[in-house]
Amino acid sequence: MIDFQEFKFPEDASAGLKDFSSKCGKGKEERKQVKNALKEHKAQLSLQQEKLYAYDKYAVLIIFQAMDAAGKDGTIKHVMSGVNPQGCKVKSFKKPSEEELDHTYLWRCIKEMPERGQIGIFNRSYYEEVLVARVHPEIILKQKLPGIGSEEDVTEQFWLRRYREINNLEEYFVNNGVQVLKFFLNVSKEEQKIRFIKRIKNPSKNWKISLSDFSERQYWDQYQDAYEQMLKNTSTGYAPWYVIPADNKDIMRALVSVIITENLKSLKLHFPSIDEEKKREIEKAEKWIHEENSQ
Repeated sequence: MIDFQEFKFPEDASAGLKDFSSKCGKGKEERKQVKNALKEHKAQLSLQQEKLYAYDKYAVLIIFQAMDAAGKDGTIKHVMSGVNPQGCKVKSFKKPSEEELDHTYLWRCIKEMPERGQIGIFNRSYYEEVLVARVHPEIILKQKLPGIGSEEDVTEQFWLRRYREINNLEEYFVNNGVQVLKFFLNVSKEEQKIRFIKRIKNPSKNWKISLSDFSERQYWDQYQDAYEQMLKNTSTGYAPWYVIPADNKDIMRALVSVIITENLKSLKLHFPSIDEEKKREIEKAEKWIHEENSQ
């Protein structure tokens, strides 16, 4: 069994982002074990998702945040490939629309929350509001907030308030049966460059290329600081962050798969038991089907 607790960011903020490597430092045999876990947990995850749907008391929200080219899309595709698509919905959040800017910053994500029995996946999320918005505070000026007239008004207290608001929202989710799992896919700057070059050289990947992704590399250090502050202020006991080494895609996907599956198991999901009335219905159905076959 993989000890996924070592990838959990401590809720007491006793660690920093530098304490988590973008590479899996395990030995060869351990790395092999991690990779084999992906195939094993696909079947387990499928069963847990079926139980989640039938049990109908919990929902699961999975959040992925990462720098560009860290592998969010591929991880979602591979990890969730065995899940019934009727019980899983993926939502990618792009630049806010005019309608979204006319609402509060959490609104567009709240309305995409999964219902009971469902798994909801956010490819980026409301955490963009303390990441890209922190690196580019001019974004805040477009949100029509009272008391914010210039970038000087976006102080450290502003960000601390946003962290509290997000924590309060996630506590509300958890208290009402929504399990919140958050993954930061931790890719290195060197590996990101390698993947960008591969996109350029591969015509089938050219559509993914955006000049803004490349230009954002100049803010790498600012983003790393923003991610660290996010982790320190919003990794809680009820909604923890997992910092996943992302330089090796196979290992990254396997770790995410294991963590999702084991957290679903912790809910102790089960198929609903049937009462006597239901049993009588089943007996009647069985009788009818046999009578039909005998005619």
